[in-house]
Amino acid sequence: VIMAATTSAAVTESPGLETQRKEIESLLQEHELRAGDTWYLVERRWYEQWKEYVVTGDQNSSSFPGQIDNTELFEELDSYHLKERLVENEDFVLIPAEAWRNLLAWYGMVDDQPALERKVVDLPSTVKVEVYPVEIFLCLHSNMENVVTAQFSRADHIHTIQKVMMKQFEVVEGAETRLWMKSSDTCCERLRNVHVNVLDSCLISGMTVIMEMRNADGTWPSSRPQIIRNSVEEQESYRGQPGVCGLTNLGNTCFMNSALQCLSNTPPLTEYFLRSAYLEELNFTNPLGMKGEIAEAYADVTKQMWSERHYSVVPRLFKTKVGHFASQFLGYQQHDSQELLSFLLDGLHEDLNRVKNKEYIELRDADGRPDQEVAEEAWHNHRRRNNSVIVDTFHGLFKSTLVCPECRKVSVTFDPFCYLSVPLPFSKDRVMEVFFVSLDPVAKPVQHRLVVPKAGKVFDLCSALSEMTNVSVNQMVVADVFNHRFYKIYHADESLSCILDRDDIFVYELSSRSVEEEGDEVVLALYLRERSQYRDSGSGSSSCGTSLFGHPLLMAVPRVQCSRNALYHLFLQRLRDDCCDGGQWDGQADGPAVTQTQESGKQVQAEGTSSEVRAGCSTEDSASASCSAEASAGVPTNSQQGAGLQQQQPCETEVEEEKGECLPQTNERKGYQARCRKLLFSIQAVNSNGTTERGMGEDGSAFSFSSQPYVAIDWDPDMKKKCYNENEAEKYVKHQSMEVPHQQTTVQLQECIELFTTVEILEEENPWYCPICKKHQLATKKLDLWSLPEVLIIHLKRFSYTKYSREKLDIIVDFPLRHLDFSGCLLRKTGTNGEPPSRYDLIAVSNHYGGLRDGHYTSYARNKDNGQWYYFDDNKVTYAREEQIVTNAAYLLFYHRQDKIRQPTLLPPSDSSSSPAQPANDVTSHKHDGMERATSCVNMETD
Repeated sequence: VIMAATTSAAVTESPGLETQRKEIESLLQEHELRAGDTWYLVERRWYEQWKEYVVTGDQNSSSFPGQIDNTELFEELDSYHLKERLVENEDFVLIPAEAWRNLLAWYGMVDDQPALERKVVDLPSTVKVEVYPVEIFLCLHSNMENVVTAQFSRADHIHTIQKVMMKQFEVVEGAETRLWMKSSDTCCERLRNVHVNVLDSCLISGMTVIMEMRNADGTWPSSRPQIIRNSVEEQESYRGQPGVCGLTNLGNTCFMNSALQCLSNTPPLTEYFLRSAYLEELNFTNPLGMKGEIAEAYADVTKQMWSERHYSVVPRLFKTKVGHFASQFLGYQQHDSQELLSFLLDGLHEDLNRVKNKEYIELRDADGRPDQEVAEEAWHNHRRRNNSVIVDTFHGLFKSTLVCPECRKVSVTFDPFCYLSVPLPFSKDRVMEVFFVSLDPVAKPVQHRLVVPKAGKVFDLCSALSEMTNVSVNQMVVADVFNHRFYKIYHADESLSCILDRDDIFVYELSSRSVEEEGDEVVLALYLRERSQYRDSGSGSSSCGTSLFGHPLLMAVPRVQCSRNALYHLFLQRLRDDCCDGGQWDGQADGPAVTQTQESGKQVQAEGTSSEVRAGCSTEDSASASCSAEASAGVPTNSQQGAGLQQQQPCETEVEEEKGECLPQTNERKGYQARCRKLLFSIQAVNSNGTTERGMGEDGSAFSFSSQPYVAIDWDPDMKKKCYNENEAEKYVKHQSMEVPHQQTTVQLQECIELFTTVEILEEENPWYCPICKKHQLATKKLDLWSLPEVLIIHLKRFSYTKYSREKLDIIVDFPLRHLDFSGCLLRKTGTNGEPPSRYDLIAVSNHYGGLRDGHYTSYARNKDNGQWYYFDDNKVTYAREEQIVTNAAYLLFYHRQDKIRQPTLLPPSDSSSSPAQPANDVTSHKHDGMERATSCVNMETD
């Protein structure tokens, strides 16, 4: 196996590729997660490349992965902190220790990178590899300036932290100590039970643990109010509007806070808990419930938020309970507010289910019976097993109609629902950002924003770019560039769905000759490499390795010029914007800078048609040295140089065939003889990864390129430092299309509801068994609304998932704040006037800002007591105007049926520019997502 560059350790003799594959696969299959074991993170793309390599069975395969390189997993390479929100099997893979040791021995690792070693921890309901340990700050109460950073597992007990702190700060053994957890600048909480673990105590990264020691007089230092605030006294003195209360973000828990604020402002549910009706309905025996613990935890949060005594509530106990009963919410990763809401409503229902023993009920098909009869039977059966405040408030009924495509059998059922998940009209277009690399060597890459068909091909991307650049589609090649190499070069007929939004896509312009004269030109993939010397500890000899840098290039080269000498000139011309002449620039700080030479006033042609290697040096011997860039030192530049290209005075030399030396023709050129011995770079044919070197023609003869050819430009470190401006090479410019925001589409909520009730064909993964045909069929399915609940939750399905892509739909859904009318689509026709109440008013909205892998949740809600709208952003609360509520961030909509809405018992604030808290509180303007809101912000302090 060829070793990649930059490693200082020797790679052991590796077994055959088939043996490697079997060993690693066997280790992965045998090893189960056991608490205390060690596993390792490996960057996914490297691991996939390795798998492809060993499957080929050819050690000279172009898929050789090189050294283990986890660069893409780090936020930055100084501290080697992991990036946040990395996803297993998408960003990294986990392998057991023995498999890691094998891979490390066979391939080595990039210098200075630490191994990403992680422990397996036993958490409630799950055993998992702890990718992100908890990093907290430790200090003594008597000296808070001396802070020590330490990492602990979530399975570690608080007692472990206590022992570490006593040792770190040299506390006398046997001294009486106690710990405080500082979660914000104004909040400290006693860690009373040192036998609980870090997870259950809600300690998260970034928090501080303070240790204090008892005073000689028996008091504690924290008993002084100025040191740790007495929150009880503050609560007694503070009086605010009930329900206008923030929720502290415990670490990526904005999704939970958003859902809680919406539920908190759902009047029937909140009043149920405030009057303590739940106490008599707690179901401790329901095997589907949570022993009443979720209901009690939710009750505690609700009572605190509506007590008037809190600026903000810290929902630690609630978060702990949620993680205990739903392992998917363990830890502090970002989650979906709709998923949390779904779990919470189901958990509250089972904890408060009035049915203690659920009877078995056999469901019946309609079999031609009237809808009214079948619907009443279905609802009655549902209530026989499910009877709670959640069913009373949130459950409705829809009609499901299935039709067999073969025998036309019609099956009608009525099913309960807790919320409506409505689809959004799916856009047929997609916005992509690409970098266009022009043929002009002086031009920087240009970043473009394109609108292309979602179901389109790579050809469509090129067509859209062609309209902006006036470059023919046939002269474009599209490539995914990753880690200084071509991860993939796309064909024109490949689907755009294979390209992810996060991929770095480069589109290269090729010369027109490569299109017009098919077969006369070859497209070269050009890598930039730096050579380095390192000591082989096994043999004791010195070896040479390479490392990739910069952006690769694609170039169309005439086949007749595929010699080492001709390619040198072509590459030199192509790179002239990135190279400099040893710093001899007459004061210019940057810009195009490769030195070009001339002989007898004749400039070397840009297309490499000249036969010289450099400045008059003969090409008869491909190994002969050419005039170095250093030859320009002290030589005045030509005032007629073009495009910033620095030219030299002629270095009139000739080659002595036997010695290969550059001999000056005049005494005036003797000073340059020593400098005419070195090329700027050398050229080497390589595999697709730029690691394994291929054979090349001898004596400068033409190379034979059969498949996609990859060529490397190898720089000596000193020459690269003098002649290649890496910072300049990395620069790019933005096209005006990057400044124009993509026009957002607006749809009406009614359109989404109509899509929900549209006839569709079942997916192949979820067929229906037809009782007549006696086989599974892809039947047509139609959902209709039969009855609606008192509080209707509408989930806008903004997140779209396909086999190759995931995206968030940011279109604006225009939803009404009042008088949402379902009379036109509700099937049930009963009541005194022939129709049930069907008009709704909006009471709350959960918002999601950002993309798929990151983002932030907030909420709007209407206070039930004073009718005022508020904006909740974790522990910050601001007044909101109704015209602010409809945005493209709206995700969950809460509607209250008008016949159940009672009038506010308090007058709304007379001036919404004043603080909803006491006048003594500080009020500041609030900004969110770059838009200044014309509202005021209450400083919500953490209790």
